[in-house]
Amino acid sequence: MNFITRLSALCLRKSKMQQRHRSSRRPAVPLGSRILTDPSKVFEHNMWDHMQWSQEEEENAKEKAAQNSLVKVQWEDQDKYEREASKYWNEFYKTHKNNFFKDRNWLFLEFPEILPEKRREDLKTEEISSEHTKINNTNSFSHKNERFAEEEKYWMKNYGGGSTLVQGCVYNKKQAKSLTDNSQGKNCGEELGRLESFPGSDAAYRILEVGCGAGNSVFPILKVLCKTPGTFLYCCDFASGAVKLVKSHSSYNSAWCSAFVHDVCDDALPYPFPDEILDVILLVFVLSTIHPDRMQGVVNRLAKLLKPGGMLLFRDYGRYDTAQLRFKKGHCLSENFYVRGDGTRVYFFTKDEVWNMFNSAGLTEVQNLVDRRLQVNRKKKVKMQRVWIQSKFQKPLLLSLNNPEETTERHP
Repeated sequence: MNFITRLSALCLRKSKMQQRHRSSRRPAVPLGSRILTDPSKVFEHNMWDHMQWSQEEEENAKEKAAQNSLVKVQWEDQDKYEREASKYWNEFYKTHKNNFFKDRNWLFLEFPEILPEKRREDLKTEEISSEHTKINNTNSFSHKNERFAEEEKYWMKNYGGGSTLVQGCVYNKKQAKSLTDNSQGKNCGEELGRLESFPGSDAAYRILEVGCGAGNSVFPILKVLCKTPGTFLYCCDFASGAVKLVKSHSSYNSAWCSAFVHDVCDDALPYPFPDEILDVILLVFVLSTIHPDRMQGVVNRLAKLLKPGGMLLFRDYGRYDTAQLRFKKGHCLSENFYVRGDGTRVYFFTKDEVWNMFNSAGLTEVQNLVDRRLQVNRKKKVKMQRVWIQSKFQKPLLLSLNNPEETTERHP
């Protein structure tokens, strides 16, 4: 155990300066390389990346948000939107089915960590979208993460490919057998049997998408997972209609995926797998739909599902996005939290809010950035300032109780 502690601390120290550097800028990837240098050509493309706001634009956005927040939704209606949140989303998917959102074929460009590193390398030369987009071989994300490399080397040396879980800890088969044969073997054996029976128990690499909706992330991921042995995808949504859409899709296959109904706000509701087994959690445009008072509890619970070294990938609405500024008076629930006409809700984050939530859950920042883009409607000659927050947070390999500074960075 002392060796693991030293290894964890060493790897964390090595990565600290790299993490601080990465988090201060948006990596150049194929989806983020279109820069507007000539304003007269603004309507030549639908989207421009890396937009910088002037002080005047920033002040105008703040003023619009302040104005549309003056009239709040009445308390009894706010309570209804909270209690009946799943009903409104079920009605949304009943109306739109899987036609509202486009498939997120950009996922592997922005979040290559979704896949095991070997598969990431393979994807550099494969077509991953209907537009035949290829990952650039000079992608800044393609570098090897020394921390993961060290962990993998230690993992294979000590556990090999036959590891299993007993009461939340990882053991090789010999160690697991000794536990089940000891004086308390009955309880351990029962626990081992329960853990080995969950969906995806045979997988070596596990992913969970929270708030899967109609599967716009699920099926681009499954398209790759079906060619990646040893991987498994869990996906959940608290709208039963959304989960039905996923399960009825022609590409859904229970050999690689398990879709289930789950309310992440309900701490007492168990997941269909044990804690600390997930390599990746995908949280894309989901946390914003939850009441701000409940967000921290959700993040805390999700952090427990990650294995040490696991990654939580986050993308959601940013403060003063066009979607926020378009709300009329009477739609504001609380500061920066609104209800749409269909009863669904949305919150608009700042980068600091995101950092505070995930850091409080014991996760370490790998990336945390504001993604500002200019979206245009070329037909109507309309320009829209889009703002998103994109982040990556990692669960430390092992928390050091004696020296917490080893695993927690100060907020830059």
